[in-house]
Parts: sequence; structure tokens; C-alpha cells
Amino acid sequence: MNQSGPPVGTVLHAVDVGNSNTVIGTFVDGELTEHYRLTTAATRTADEWLLLLKQLGLGDFSGAAEAIIASVVPSATAAIEQAFSRLAMSVIVVGPGVKTGVPILAENPKEVGADRVVNAAAAFDRYPGGLIVVDFGTATTFDCVSPRGEYLGGAIAPGLAISAEALYQRAAKLPRVGVERPRQVIGRNTVDSMKSGLFFGYVGLVDGLVERMKGELDFAVRVVATGGLAARVADVSASIEQVDEHLTLHGLHLIYRRNQP
Repeated sequence: MNQSGPPVGTVLHAVDVGNSNTVIGTFVDGELTEHYRLTTAATRTADEWLLLLKQLGLGDFSGAAEAIIASVVPSATAAIEQAFSRLAMSVIVVGPGVKTGVPILAENPKEVGADRVVNAAAAFDRYPGGLIVVDFGTATTFDCVSPRGEYLGGAIAPGLAISAEALYQRAAKLPRVGVERPRQVIGRNTVDSMKSGLFFGYVGLVDGLVERMKGELDFAVRVVATGGLAARVADVSASIEQVDEHLTLHGLHLIYRRNQP
């Protein structure tokens, strides 16, 4: 918690609301200085969010900062926006009417999640050129960006954690296991066999989808990964070239700048 009050300079709180986790990053004069990963609770009220923000020290910025939110959980969006507003902060919610700088060439642009547009904006700004952006969240998303920065479309796969949970829920004799890389592919017991199938099978899913996407694109791409499990998967993936842990937060900061007078 900030004990000495907010630092001097432009302060922005960037909020990425996912189905499982909400990530909040604080930028001071364009530099990411703090970040927090919280459990997303769709039923959490504005009062509860306000208390939580104050516990994190963000209440110290009351009236001295702004906020930007990208959310795929509509029921949480209004509560978080209201909590920041009660701290006397102006709030941008990424959606229709917000300048992202990303032309969306999908059949129905309104269907494209805000997080995917934010990732595309950030990736193209940080790594100009053709891109495939892989975001490891509750679902794992694969998004294609053209060399002109256009969002072309992509793929959505079940995330690693929910794949593991589904295996436990639907197979009566299998235990619940954590998502981690096992020592070898050939498991010598049930738990290691499950870990192998989940982890290395998922790496195969990622590499397979990326290669198929490359086959449909007529330009070279750089493959950038983000999200909680990105680094672990990238260690053994043949396709991931760059891990950018805070890509979405940087995208939110970029879109905030694009919406200033």
C-alpha cells in the first residue's frame, strides 16, 4: 500500500477483467509501477470493489488519477466503474465509441471481446508487423493481426485450467491435478500421466493451431503470448517467439492515450 500518497505525474489504473482473474496495473507517466491479480467475482458489489481498491492503496489516488477498463464480464464492469468513479476518477470502458486504433475485419466486430482488441492494439504497437497473439486465460484465444494492424479473426480454445477441471469432473476415478509441466511425457503414475496429457497435449494444441493459422495467412507473423501460463507453455512451445506478461495492460494504456484530446 502506498503510504506517502500518489506519486507526482500522470497516473492511470488499467483494469483487465477476465472470467477468472482481474488484473489491475498502475501507470505513472507511462511506466507500469504496480500490478495486482485478483479473483474475478461477478457478484461483487461496487461497495466491495471500493473497499478492495482502497486496501490496495488505490484510494490514495482519489481525484488524482484516471482509469480504463476492458472487461469480458458484463456483470462486473458496472460495479468496478462505479467504484473508481466514487474515488473521483474518470473512467473509460473499452467498447463502442472508444478509439482503439484497430480496424476490426471480423464478420461481426461487436462479437470480438474487448481484451482481444486491446491485445491486438498492444501487440502491433510493440511488435509492428503481422502477428498471432496467444492469450492464456480462462479460455485461450488466438488472434491474427495483419501487417497493417488490422484485426482479422482467430480461434478460441478451452483454457488449461478448465480443461483440467473438466477431466476431473467427468472421469470418476481421476483426481484433480494442478496445471504444471511434468518431468517427462511418459507418466509412470496416474497423476503424472494426467499432467503430461494436459500440459504437453496443450502445447501441441497451441503449436498446431498456430501452424494452421500461418498456412492461411499470406504474410509472415511473429507469435506473441501473454496471460498467466504463457511463460510455462512458451518454454516448450515450438511456435511462441515472445512472451509479454503485461501485454493487455500496455494495450489499455495505449488506448487511453488514443482517447485523450
